[in-house]
Amino acid sequence: MNVMVNFEKMTENLVEWFQKQLSDTGGRSVVIGISGGKDSSVAAALSVKAIGKENVYGVLLPDGEQSDIDFAYGICKHLDIPHQAVDIAPMTEAFINQLKSISFLAFSDLSEQTRVNMPARVRMTTLYGVAQSMEKARVLNTSNLSEDWVGYGTLYGDLTGAFAPLGDLTSDEVIDLGRSLGVPEKYLVKDPSDGLSGMTDEDKLGFSYDELNRYIRTGIIEDLEAKERIDQLHRQNRFKFEPIPRFSSGLPVHPI
Repeated sequence: MNVMVNFEKMTENLVEWFQKQLSDTGGRSVVIGISGGKDSSVAAALSVKAIGKENVYGVLLPDGEQSDIDFAYGICKHLDIPHQAVDIAPMTEAFINQLKSISFLAFSDLSEQTRVNMPARVRMTTLYGVAQSMEKARVLNTSNLSEDWVGYGTLYGDLTGAFAPLGDLTSDEVIDLGRSLGVPEKYLVKDPSDGLSGMTDEDKLGFSYDELNRYIRTGIIEDLEAKERIDQLHRQNRFKFEPIPRFSSGLPVHPI
């Protein structure tokens, strides 16, 4: 992408920022949903470097059978962090069944998007249940800039968390950061999947991460159809990353 980054220096800055963010929230440890993909693997490795492995808790959240769950176990063992798997399938099914029982929502009205996004929201509910049951633990967001740029995430699901250390790094920069942190290559380079629809990210998006990342950092993109789709997704999904709009009453508020 022709953007030179000193990842050794960035790692130092990220560690310092991470420690401050955690301290500012009153936290001492973090809870991370571990999928085995690059984002959660790098976020976990960064957390270990910033606050020590004893303060990083990995939760594996398969929705029934997960074909690549060995990667999730593998990174937890590599980092030597406490971890446990929680099968969310019964919870997901319970939510779906309750939705189907709503009198004004016919079975045919339960959208496919509802079904696809439900596991991500159940996962985050589970992570917060774990974190709030521990002393001063915070849920870590693992989203990267590439996915955020086009809204490729679930509101109140994987887009949630106390703070997002990877949120200003593109997917390829996350990989480079992972290398700087010593994360094994097999956890960094594999076809990314949303873990929801069974498709790869790039198949679902309709353009490559290489195209997207170059466009984000340089504004250059040759495929005009891809550019139009990226721009449209960016415009339509910014609401996911902005504070909830509040009506301004004009009434005085005591400053803190």
